[in-house]
Amino acid sequence: MYNRLKNLLSPIFIFCLVLLILNDFLLKATFHNVFTGKLSDFCGLFIFPIFWCALFPKFKSWIFILSGILFIFWKSEYASGLIELVNTFFPLERTVDPTDLLALPVLLLGWLHLKGRPQLALGKSLLPRLATAFIALVTIFSFCATSQQRYVQSFDHPQYVLLRSALTPDVKLYDEFEFYKIGSLLVVKVNHQYISRPVLDDDFNKNRSLEDLDANTMARIGDSTSLMPPGKITVLTIETPQGRDALRFKGGRLDGRFTRTKNGKLMIEGFYKMGIEDSIWTFKDSTSNAVIKQTIVNGERTSVEQFRDGKLVSSTSINTRADSIRNIYIKIGMLALCMVGIILFLRRNYLKTFPEQLTLKMGWKWLLCLLSPIFVWLSYLGLNILLINYSPDIFETLATIIFIFMATCPLMFVAVFKIRLRKEIDIVLYCLLFGLACSIWTICGTLIELAN
Repeated sequence: MYNRLKNLLSPIFIFCLVLLILNDFLLKATFHNVFTGKLSDFCGLFIFPIFWCALFPKFKSWIFILSGILFIFWKSEYASGLIELVNTFFPLERTVDPTDLLALPVLLLGWLHLKGRPQLALGKSLLPRLATAFIALVTIFSFCATSQQRYVQSFDHPQYVLLRSALTPDVKLYDEFEFYKIGSLLVVKVNHQYISRPVLDDDFNKNRSLEDLDANTMARIGDSTSLMPPGKITVLTIETPQGRDALRFKGGRLDGRFTRTKNGKLMIEGFYKMGIEDSIWTFKDSTSNAVIKQTIVNGERTSVEQFRDGKLVSSTSINTRADSIRNIYIKIGMLALCMVGIILFLRRNYLKTFPEQLTLKMGWKWLLCLLSPIFVWLSYLGLNILLINYSPDIFETLATIIFIFMATCPLMFVAVFKIRLRKEIDIVLYCLLFGLACSIWTICGTLIELAN
């Protein structure tokens, strides 16, 4: 089995595999452009047939032919029924885009790579065998993670867009929309959107997802709809299961006062500026005298006040994006100071005990280097839970474990075999040090995306 997987040790294969995972978990969320959208297709089409050829080397030709056929089928509308069936058991996400077929020539590059690659001999060495097994597991993970379901962006405040349409779309085809037809106008209530998972689930991110909401909704529904003329004022009242909504549109976006009444009582009142909430929003409970008031500045909530029987019950301040960025700078500074303290402590241990060193058998040293990333990840996880709103899904967790193993395992080999451990406490200190470094790396990535 290990000899079959030896082609997975190819530097080009490993590079494409790492690039695929980086793109799916970092680059797509950061840049949201055509390049990152196509990069996964190119890398995936290269590693997919090579991986299966490693398992079934006698069927190379059929594997490459079927890979091309399956890719074309996957990127077509004909796969929708199969995807809906699979979604009942495992969440999948797929975008129908004919331009993705431009990646098909990569199959030829993969074929030529296998044909021109000299055969490796793994021998009986433990490290190459462990490496092949690890890369195989990471490859299977990348195949699952690249089609993971997108993040659902929901809205606390009602969101509508106004379009022109001769027909009423079939609501069964769109789980995120509700349709209200008024003459030649189509009012679309947007309950949620499917987007890439944001770095921080806040009002600023929600406002970004609302940019061009009318154009995105029109593209999602199809050719039977068209945009409203920019600047045209339209005032409508529609009946919804939640109540009667009074809407004012400028072009295709909400702009001006919004109210919702039910059984003659005012339930919600607020203001929009081109689809973004603004000013004071008031929410009333029809079964009690409870009232919630939200203060919103440029689409971001700054405070929430709760009243009962006209008396203030509670008041909560909410961080804006600027507040979050300032707090992250403070957290990075605290973590950096902790890293400096640990480095100084390790240096003191080194100077006090030199030339003595901690005596460990070779087997224990290897085991320590291979298992230490687990403790690094645990310290990283604890720091992130403590310092940031950390709620990753299963794919992000597995990707984090893989990256931490790939980053910290070589560093631990340097610490154990090159620098040499001096005391037992050094093992804990190195794990904490690498965990702090990983946390700073993650938080810096969050900071960069928040600042963009």
